[in-house]
Amino acid sequence: MGAISGIALISGPFPLAVGVLACVAGAYLLLLRRRRWVLYIGASAVLAAAVAWAINWYLVNLSGITAYDLPLQVIGWIGAGVLAVVLMVLNLILGGRWRKLLAPAAMAAIVLTVGVQINLYFGTYRTIGDFTGASTAAIAPLAPSTAKPSEASGPAAPAAGPVIDHWVKPPGLPTHGTVNSVQIPGTVSGFNGRAGYVYLPPAYQAAAHPQLPVLVLIPGQPGSPGDWLTAGQLQPVMDAFASAHQGLAPVVVVPDANGSSSANTMCMDSRIAKTDTYLSVDVPAWIKSTLTVDPDPGHWAVGGFSFGGTCALQMAALHPAIYPSAIDLSGEAEPALSANRTATVQEAFGGNTAAFDALTPLTVMARNRYPDSWIYFAAGGQDRLFIKYMNEVSAAAKAAGMTVRTHTVAGVGHSWAVPLNATGPALTWLAPRLGLTR
Repeated sequence: MGAISGIALISGPFPLAVGVLACVAGAYLLLLRRRRWVLYIGASAVLAAAVAWAINWYLVNLSGITAYDLPLQVIGWIGAGVLAVVLMVLNLILGGRWRKLLAPAAMAAIVLTVGVQINLYFGTYRTIGDFTGASTAAIAPLAPSTAKPSEASGPAAPAAGPVIDHWVKPPGLPTHGTVNSVQIPGTVSGFNGRAGYVYLPPAYQAAAHPQLPVLVLIPGQPGSPGDWLTAGQLQPVMDAFASAHQGLAPVVVVPDANGSSSANTMCMDSRIAKTDTYLSVDVPAWIKSTLTVDPDPGHWAVGGFSFGGTCALQMAALHPAIYPSAIDLSGEAEPALSANRTATVQEAFGGNTAAFDALTPLTVMARNRYPDSWIYFAAGGQDRLFIKYMNEVSAAAKAAGMTVRTHTVAGVGHSWAVPLNATGPALTWLAPRLGLTR
């Protein structure tokens, strides 16, 4: 079972083999000798295109899963899957005995390829284990011995201030950090989040580990905290950073901000949930009481991808004293439940547009100044809408006094390729702020 879980879905022979099989299956479904068959194929293609656009419309306007149109190539692959289903039905009706037996198998091969291709675009599942959940299922909970020492044992850090000022890498320090699952209670907010994760860098494993800076990372939506471990390759990315900095890296906490894969709290305090309070009060309190970290908020940052990038921007705009540094990867201009802003305001704020506007980042930044805040923006070069959002929001952040850096990741769209390519550079840029470099 372990070998199956490790099969790569976005590289290697599996996607190629599935694609070749789908081409053969597609040819089989298309090549049926019947009168007016070409007309049937044309009508089926039109129907498949209409259904694909209808699915996109439903996802954007009614489901609450996304407020933005799917990429054209993703809609195209959905259309290919629908076409395979329609052609299968026609083969069952018009074909002979063997057609009736083989058409469903051919359709299944094409639908599998559609799923593989959509996953190739978004980069969500790198292996079969990521898809099934096996990749994160065995991650152990954070052990009490790994957490913050009791007050009786005395302070863990030899000195206050930036960790780089007093860190000496000890002999035999591990080269890899550790990842554990955690449950962060919504003590004040009442929010009930799913299990999150914490990455503890090599320096945290030293006998007298120092007080390290903190990075809070929020996943996209739909999604889960585990996406940062699988799609975002959090441990390899952080280990690479630590390797280049004498074992030093932030303690990374990945909390849940939605409660389920399909939910969308918009990272706000609203009728939906008090997620803003959860991330700005409950999560920091849990981190400080549970982990050996630098209590100086100047050495804390918040980041995220897609929904999580928007959330990071919201935290930076509304709570600069808690999160003075931020990483916004492919974030929106403002949170949304659907393409219909009125519907968003109605569901979350009972139709009170002023209450919603008062919490959106552009409005908040327009009325405040942020001379001590830094924020790093990135978006995929093929993601035109979110490039537009990045340019709009980064300009507003700069006008509000924030120190800003933007990064266009060439050749990718709205996918996990953005965090994979931008998280490391963002950390390098923020490292002096976090006390990790001089």
